[in-house]
Amino acid sequence: MRAEKLSREIRRSTDKPVIGVFATCDPRIDTDSRIRAANIIKMTADILAAEIKMPDGQAAPVVYSDILIDGENQADLVAQQFKQRGVNILVGVPDTWAFPQLTVISLLSHFPKDIPINFTCGNSGPKPGVVFTHAISGAISQYGGLIHINVGNWPDSGQYPVMSEKTKTALIDWAYAAVTYQGLKGRRVIIFGHDSMGMETALPHVLATRNAFGLEITRLDMKLLADMLQKKAYNQKELMDLRKWLDDHTKDRIELPGAADRLRLDQSLAMYLIVRDLLKELRAVGGGFMSQLEWGSDKRGIPLPVADIMESLFNSTFDHLGKKTVIPFATEADMQALLTMLFMTYLSGGNPPLFMDFRKAWEAWELQELAKKLKIKLTGKTLWEKRGLVDGDNSGSASFDWAARPGTSIKEIMKKISFPIADPDYFPGLGNSVTFVSPGGIEGIAARLAYSSLSGMFSLVW
Repeated sequence: MRAEKLSREIRRSTDKPVIGVFATCDPRIDTDSRIRAANIIKMTADILAAEIKMPDGQAAPVVYSDILIDGENQADLVAQQFKQRGVNILVGVPDTWAFPQLTVISLLSHFPKDIPINFTCGNSGPKPGVVFTHAISGAISQYGGLIHINVGNWPDSGQYPVMSEKTKTALIDWAYAAVTYQGLKGRRVIIFGHDSMGMETALPHVLATRNAFGLEITRLDMKLLADMLQKKAYNQKELMDLRKWLDDHTKDRIELPGAADRLRLDQSLAMYLIVRDLLKELRAVGGGFMSQLEWGSDKRGIPLPVADIMESLFNSTFDHLGKKTVIPFATEADMQALLTMLFMTYLSGGNPPLFMDFRKAWEAWELQELAKKLKIKLTGKTLWEKRGLVDGDNSGSASFDWAARPGTSIKEIMKKISFPIADPDYFPGLGNSVTFVSPGGIEGIAARLAYSSLSGMFSLVW
């Protein structure tokens, strides 16, 4: 037999997270119960296929096998089915008792040890899938494995049971976490420059990030970007199109006192095109940029225009070409912020991030005094009046989307954004900053990832 040379054409679908749904069973179980068990598999797969989205808006692939895993033969067969379709996330939905070693442990022997696996089951005495779920969890934990258990509810009787909303929600939440974990493996982020202002929040933790998430951190030197900007290594017609798009939407709100400022704005926009192409070339899913002390403020060199507009464009769901996938991009190369934004964007199915500083915690009495000073009448009934609030002030470049409520048109969003000249004391290289005030009533999830060298672990609070 001769060796086969592989084609250089790669199907990009092969590196996506793929969810495989299956169920175990007991060969002694009656036919009707086996049919019911197979129906539960399909119900679960249909739920996941309808709900789980990737950051680009596409549905995460979901496959299922209605071969009930009674023993080793069925375990091997289902494993081969799943491997042929690239399954790297497993969801088991047992409705009956089964034998752990003959079924799931045999199935798992075909997959990497860290494959995410979830067991979702009803909580029934007559249908002891819940008993098996705890049994298999204990069996796997004895050899160092972990599975996620979702003990929920679906009817004890009937051939087509429907899981409860609470059970469904818990499964969907877990599936998004699994898709995030597998979807970022083997991917990379690009950081321009060194660690932001020497702060611990920006330390890249290259080895820890690689070991925990399978995510690579590619470091690119600022000189490369400066050289590409000087060489005009971008599509100059596209730069004109981008500038026209920005002018059409916001020209009366772009501060440009002189010809040098207009040139710096063009350089800032060119940076977006250059970095976008570099990210695409390296198939990066995120990035970060170091302005202070390096690109835009070190007077020992030649300070260059700030990257605020570039960062906002990456973090947004649109640019001059229309709708696009969010690419989380961290201000000041804040690596922990980048990982936080990256994970939250994946966990939410592609929502745009809002990077901000924790500026002040306003206590209730402070708000009351401030209201008196400003002659603002309070009711005393709102939660923030009773408990205070956190002032989240954005010191970086947020997604343009956060200038308006979700669902607002691009035209209306851009009406709310201004581009003043950057603070010359902080950024002698000048250029334009990004300014807007988010409207009240927007709901979001605040989160932050951190790393401890003491424990060697990452933590994420939200």
